[in-house]
Amino acid sequence: MPSRRPRARTQLSRGGSAAVAGVLCLAGLLFATSADTSDGSDLRQEDEDLRALVLDEGRQVERLEARVSDLRSGIAELRGGGLPDAAGSASAVDLAEASHTAAAEGEGVVVVLADAPRETALAGGYSLQDTVVHSQDVQAVVNALWEGGAEAMGVMDQRVIATTAVRCVGSTLRVHDRYYPPPYRIEAVGDPEALRAALDASAEVALYRSAAVDLGLVYEVSEDDLELPAYGGALTMSYASVAPAA
Repeated sequence: MPSRRPRARTQLSRGGSAAVAGVLCLAGLLFATSADTSDGSDLRQEDEDLRALVLDEGRQVERLEARVSDLRSGIAELRGGGLPDAAGSASAVDLAEASHTAAAEGEGVVVVLADAPRETALAGGYSLQDTVVHSQDVQAVVNALWEGGAEAMGVMDQRVIATTAVRCVGSTLRVHDRYYPPPYRIEAVGDPEALRAALDASAEVALYRSAAVDLGLVYEVSEDDLELPAYGGALTMSYASVAPAA
């Protein structure tokens, strides 16, 4: 009597063939969908093109802001009329310094943050997201430096004022509508000893420093004589207004 084992094998083989055919059909459908989505182009290339476009737009914003700053300076000179009132001029200077919009120089500290190397091995309790610098890491450093008595501050080439927002956009940092790739440089004019102490005392900065040790993120603090430009952006708020009287 012939064995049933060969028949069983034949049935399994037919079932396997059907499964393989199904997988191939599904793969073909996925390839077709991908080709249609990319319109025949490389999806990775599209991502790189998008980042280049963002950086180009950021440079365009930088040129426009420089133009606005020049025009604002011209308006201020015309308003002065060559005969500025001493008391009024002093009040304007004091207001600019108090709002951190005036140019500033003096000794201070420089903090540099940057992503971990791509080949970094993840330590226990960490995820891939922990290997990059996030906006909250930059904000933690900024807040600590204000706590330490910073007289003026800048992130990259932007002055930081009360309305400054620091946000992540993909792999870049957005500051005043400009986009910057890492490494990120934060400068603060003030007593270097007090600023360093404030950084060391910050719980939020301590979390980043711990990750820097475990994952290879960059955290560098140095002292330098700094020159920070005046703030050249708009001072009006775009999304807030005084409520009308009832």
